[in-house]
Amino acid sequence: MKILALFFEIIILAFGVYIYLFSTGKLKVKDVKINEKAESFRKENSTWMRLLSLLLISLMSIEVFLNVKSFF
Repeated sequence: MKILALFFEIIILAFGVYIYLFSTGKLKVKDVKINEKAESFRKENSTWMRLLSLLLISLMSIEVFLNVKSFF
């Protein structure tokens, strides 16, 4: 059961990293029309997305660390 919890924690951590990369503009979409929409959304919402993604990354990093520590 702990392995399943660790798996979900890593998935949520990866989601937080993805949102952070998107909010900072590191991720681009190949389709021009979709990229324009994504850029306008990112420019309007980058501040709160960046802050919440950093919070999610920090919390999930602590959870993953504590879960791995409990294995040993």
